[in-house]
Amino acid sequence: MNSRSLLSKHTRWVLGLGMAAALSMTGCQVDVGGQTLPSPYYMADDIQYFPAGPEFKLSREAAAMEKAKAERKLEQIGAR
Repeated sequence: MNSRSLLSKHTRWVLGLGMAAALSMTGCQVDVGGQTLPSPYYMADDIQYFPAGPEFKLSREAAAMEKAKAERKLEQIGAR
């Protein structure tokens, strides 16, 4: 009878460690097929908001090129 209770304690101890290991391996963010799936704590995370940018991504470069083009045109007119 004593060996049976030790087996029961041993079994419960092993099962408890197994459950603790299983619980410690869950709750992380997972990348599946390019999606980042949330952790269980996603409701407590801070919100990241990125406002929409301009439709044309190179607006500063285009403006710089137009300015350079206008300056070249003025130099050509002044050289005549």
